Amino acid sequence: MRIFACVLVVSGLGLGQGLPPLPAPMGIPKPGPVTDAAYAPQPILSGGVVIPLYPVGSPFLKAEKVREAEVYNMSAVVPGRISSIVNIHNPSIEVHVVERGINTGAVVILAAGGGHRTLNVGGESADFVPYFYNYGVNTVILRNRLRSDGYDARVDAVNDALQAVRLVRSYAKEFNFDPNKIGIMGFSAGAELSAPAAVEYVEFDRKNPGVSSRPDFVGIIYPGPSPFARGRTAPEIPAAVPPAFIASGGPGDRMHAIWAMDYYSAMLAKSVPNIEMHLYGNGRHPGDPLPDGSRMSGGLTDRRGIPMGTWQARFIDWFRDLGFLGMSGVETKAAKDSACFQTGKTGC
Repeated sequence: MRIFACVLVVSGLGLGQGLPPLPAPMGIPKPGPVTDAAYAPQPILSGGVVIPLYPVGSPFLKAEKVREAEVYNMSAVVPGRISSIVNIHNPSIEVHVVERGINTGAVVILAAGGGHRTLNVGGESADFVPYFYNYGVNTVILRNRLRSDGYDARVDAVNDALQAVRLVRSYAKEFNFDPNKIGIMGFSAGAELSAPAAVEYVEFDRKNPGVSSRPDFVGIIYPGPSPFARGRTAPEIPAAVPPAFIASGGPGDRMHAIWAMDYYSAMLAKSVPNIEMHLYGNGRHPGDPLPDGSRMSGGLTDRRGIPMGTWQARFIDWFRDLGFLGMSGVETKAAKDSACFQTGKTGC
């Protein structure tokens, strides 16, 4: 019996003397330069179309701040991943479209959290672009102004959210969007934008006439306080209030669960159709410490296998049921139910 030994020699690679140094990461996104003009927001993901929310000289902007550049906080582990952004003085939207063959025409505007101190666009915006793409849903990343940069979250940031809905709807034809399938999903502090957008669009449109800023749906994910939180003067719920999907941890994220219930209870008291809520028995808020010393993740992460890690699948179920994943241009169940609700009839 013969035994053959085969030796593979790789010439020119120097592997016998150790691996060569790793090349530096490429294509790292970075903020735009400071110029004499208003700051030009840059895309945080490849292919993004960035549109400032307001024209130069708008009274919504601070003229003395609008030239300042945004500041990106990069991941310490993943090269090129923007974890969060601060110093946002020229708020914007970043549009990501899907292929025509799968395009439902639906658009989700993403409002990241961060406690109004930072905008956590990594886990609560950028990660959703490929996720929603698979369902034929277009995505828009909102970069709204922050309390930490001197803005009023309940006024300036909410105005940014409503202006984002209006701007996306204004460009619907150019992007091949369905103007009746445009909504906003907010996370934590970002939900303090999506929840008010559902009820404050009437006043915004009255003060600022133009294309409607009404969202066709809202996502309220592990939310901060809504206009219906205890201690606040609850606004009137408009007859055309959009459907809402709400998700939060329960006892492990008690305060955010209470804020979720505040919104749900207000809608339920008025019999608003298509309001769905999921409170999970096991779930903590993103960033909360865990027994092993690590911190809870949020966004699309599976949260170490607990049921709350599948909330996004429940959203898709709800979204499909209301007709948002159907063909572009076809009236949704959500729109039909809303029209019925506005008549005051039951059982339409």
